[in-house]
Amino acid sequence: MDQIPLRYGTNPHQKNARVFALDGSLPIQVLNGQPSYINILDALYGWQLVRELKAATGLAAAASFKHTSPAGAAVAKPLTPEFRRSQFLAEEDLSPAATAYARARGGDRMSSYGDAAAVSDVVDVSLAKMLGREVSDLIVAPGYEPEALEVLKAKQGGRYLVLQIDPNYQPPEMERREMFGVGLEQQRNAATIDRLLLQNVVTQQKDIPDGVAETLIVATVALKYTQSNSVCVAYDGQVIGMGAGQQSRVHCTRLACDKAEKWFLQMHPRVLDLPFAEGLKRPEKANVVDQFLLWEQLSDAERAAMLAGLRGEPEPIGRDERLAWMRRFDGIGLSSDGYIPFRDNIDRAARSNVQYVIQPGGSIRDEPVIAAADEYGMVMVESGLRLFVH
Repeated sequence: MDQIPLRYGTNPHQKNARVFALDGSLPIQVLNGQPSYINILDALYGWQLVRELKAATGLAAAASFKHTSPAGAAVAKPLTPEFRRSQFLAEEDLSPAATAYARARGGDRMSSYGDAAAVSDVVDVSLAKMLGREVSDLIVAPGYEPEALEVLKAKQGGRYLVLQIDPNYQPPEMERREMFGVGLEQQRNAATIDRLLLQNVVTQQKDIPDGVAETLIVATVALKYTQSNSVCVAYDGQVIGMGAGQQSRVHCTRLACDKAEKWFLQMHPRVLDLPFAEGLKRPEKANVVDQFLLWEQLSDAERAAMLAGLRGEPEPIGRDERLAWMRRFDGIGLSSDGYIPFRDNIDRAARSNVQYVIQPGGSIRDEPVIAAADEYGMVMVESGLRLFVH
């Protein structure tokens, strides 16, 4: 039997863990390091996501996974100077795979700390060097340039996990799972997510520009591999807010929109010009930015700790200023893995300037939800496709 011993199961005390082929050979190889159970789950989820994004858009794709849900996902597009500054990225030439990963990780850099990176294309030196600067646990890809592989093998004192997956592997139609001594079986979720999913527009506003269609596809493919309930906010082919694993949909929406607002505000001039204290490392700068954007919610102790990372006390960004900044951006999309049951989700999304929504539909309250979208001049698609993951 083709198998790989694992360091441990979900937790270190869960011993005798392994990954094995149900039939034939494993599609995944370990090129460096020793995986754990969660590493393999993140790698398999992440690979499926980026493979589907590449197939749907024709662009190099990347995902940043944490605990079996994507913190971020994106396709390769040019990086703006403001995005580079907000992510503390140097002015350097990047391959499409590296650009996609920079965008995926930058979708929620707090959550991406210690991530599982997945890319659709062969890893080159520019991506390997980028990973060398980040706190990351593993990468999975269809291949590696020799020099890039050597760079990655040197990461974490030689312990960085490097996985290679067969891009031609196709899993069987049926998938199985065992829990508490009980076996479950179902057909694998092989639903295709493409522009055909965007045909049933139910609002008065109907137009979906090509770039927005691509963004809605990125958000929806990401949801296909996110623990439910989940709502995803995306912009310009990039996930910028993932609300995953919540028990109510409006909490998913609030979480996703809060993250999306933070992503946009990271590029506000006052944030880009924050006077960081000398010697602060990139993750520490990210923490300062995160706290600065929560200024009004901080306790005195939290505010003092944040100010210790700055030279001086900058002027916070007020509520009206935040709302005005969000209105500068067009083409913000939201995707929901299940139907939207109440208009409170639409009201919260509108506050973050969401203009396009895709959801399965099929609720007994579809009419008031559609009416709410019409009030805000949104475009809403009912796809008829639920995408729960459990």
